[in-house]
Amino acid sequence: MASRLIPVIATLFLGFMILVPLIVLISMADQYFIFSDADWAALKFTIFQAICSAFLSVLIGWPLARALARQNFRGKQFLILVLGAPFILPVIVAILGLLSVFGQKGLINLPLLALGFDALSIYGLQGILLAHIYFNVPLATRLIYQALSSIPQERWRLSSALSLTSLTRFRIIEWPIIRQIAPQAFGVIFVICLTSFAIVLTLGGGPRSTTIEVAIYQAIRFDLDFAKAAVLGLSQFALAGITAVLAVWVLGNAPRLSGGLDRSTNFQEISIKAYILDWSTIIIIGLFLILPIAMIFFKGIPHFSSLGPEIWQAAFYSLMMALTSSLICLCLASALSYKWGEVLGTLGIATSPLVIGAGLFLIIRKFDDPFDYALLVTVLVNAVMGLPFAIRIIRPAAEDIRHDYAQLSRSLSLTSIGWTYWVFLPRLRKPLGYAAGLVAALSMGDLGVIALFGGSEFATLPLKIYQLMGAYRMDQALSSAIVLVLLSFGLFFLFDYLGAKQNA
Repeated sequence: MASRLIPVIATLFLGFMILVPLIVLISMADQYFIFSDADWAALKFTIFQAICSAFLSVLIGWPLARALARQNFRGKQFLILVLGAPFILPVIVAILGLLSVFGQKGLINLPLLALGFDALSIYGLQGILLAHIYFNVPLATRLIYQALSSIPQERWRLSSALSLTSLTRFRIIEWPIIRQIAPQAFGVIFVICLTSFAIVLTLGGGPRSTTIEVAIYQAIRFDLDFAKAAVLGLSQFALAGITAVLAVWVLGNAPRLSGGLDRSTNFQEISIKAYILDWSTIIIIGLFLILPIAMIFFKGIPHFSSLGPEIWQAAFYSLMMALTSSLICLCLASALSYKWGEVLGTLGIATSPLVIGAGLFLIIRKFDDPFDYALLVTVLVNAVMGLPFAIRIIRPAAEDIRHDYAQLSRSLSLTSIGWTYWVFLPRLRKPLGYAAGLVAALSMGDLGVIALFGGSEFATLPLKIYQLMGAYRMDQALSSAIVLVLLSFGLFFLFDYLGAKQNA
C-alpha cells in the first residue's frame, strides 16, 4: 500500500498554499481594515450575481437535459460533447465570442441598429450573467442529464401501460430526481460564480458591478492595500468554503433508484408538441453555446498571419505552465483521493487565487525579486485551483482500486513504489488522463494571478489577448484566441486519448 506519508505531505503543501498566503497578508498589513460601503456593495453584488447565475444556469440546463434524455438520434453523444465545450473554453476566448455575438457590433445588435432600435449592452450585470450562463449551462445540463438517464426504462414502460398523463409522469417519475439533483447543481455553480474574476473584470462595466474578487485585485494592484485584500479574501473564503463543502457533501449522495434491466429502448411516449418543443430547445440553446466559438474562427482566421512573435512566445509560456500545473495537480489529487481529501481539495476553489499569489509574492520578496518567480507562482496557483475537479474525477476509481486490490497487495508484500507502479497507476490511467486534460485546458485559459504580476517580459496567451482587447486590436485578439482554443482543446483531447488508450 502507498505510504501514508504521501497524503500527509500533500495535505501540508495544500494547507501552506491556502492558509499561509492569507496569514502573511494579514500580518503585513499596516492597519486594521473596516468594511466600507463600497466593500459591502461588492459583497452583496457578488452573492446576488452568483445566485442569479446559478439559478438561470439550472433553469436553462434543465429543459435541455430533459430534451436530450427524451430524444434518441444519431450523433447524440457527439452533440453532448460539443455542447460541453464552453466549460473548458478559456474565459477570455468565450468573452471574445460573446462580444462577437452580443457586442456593439455583434450579430444581434447590427440588425437592431439597422432597424432603428437601441443596441443591447453586454456590459454590467446582464453581461456577467450572460457569460456565467454560457459557461455553466453545460455543467448543469450534464448533471441533470446523467440523473434523468439513470431512471430505469421500466418506469416509463409502466407509465405507458397505465396510460398516465404527461403531467402525472413528470410528477411521479421525473420530479423526485430533479428535486434532488437541481440543488446540487445550483450549489456547485454558485461557488464557481462566487469566485469568478476574468468575466467580471472584462464585462463588469464599472464600480456598480464589482465583485469581491475584483475588489481584491484592485486593492493589491492599484492601492497595495494588503489589509483590505486579506479581509476580503477571508470573507470570500468563509462564504465559498462553507458552500463548497456542503456541495461536496450533498453531491456525495447521488439519486438512488431501484435497479432496472438497463434496456436501451426508450419507452417514453412523446407527443408531436413535446417533440417540437424538445428540438426547439436543443437548437436554440445549442446555437447559443456554439455560435460564439464559431464567430471567433470566422473573424479570426483572416487575420491569422498578422500574429507577431510575442504571441507565439506567450503561447509557449502558457503551454509549459499548463503541462507543469497539470502534473503537480495530478500528484496532489492522487495523494488526496479520499473523501476527506476531496473536502480539503475543494477548499481550493473557495480561495482567491489573487490572495494566494499576493501572499506568495510577499514571502518571496524577503529573499529575492518576486517578479522573477511569476511563472512558478502562477503554476502552483493553477495546480491548486484545478485540484477540486481532479480529485472529483480520480477519487471514485482510486477508492475502487484500494478496495479491490489492497488486501492482495499486502499479501504479496508489495512496497509503496511497487503498489503505485504495478497496481495503482495502470488502473487509474483513464481518470488520470481525463483529469490531466481538464486541468491543462483550464490552466491554459487562466487569467488570474498572471493579471497581477505579468508584464511585457512575461505574459501568458490569455493576458496577451486581454492586452490586445484593451488596445482595441480586436482582429489580433480574435486570431490569438484561435491559437488558445486549439491549444486548450488539443491538450484536453490528447490527454483524454492517452488515458483511454490501452487502459488496464
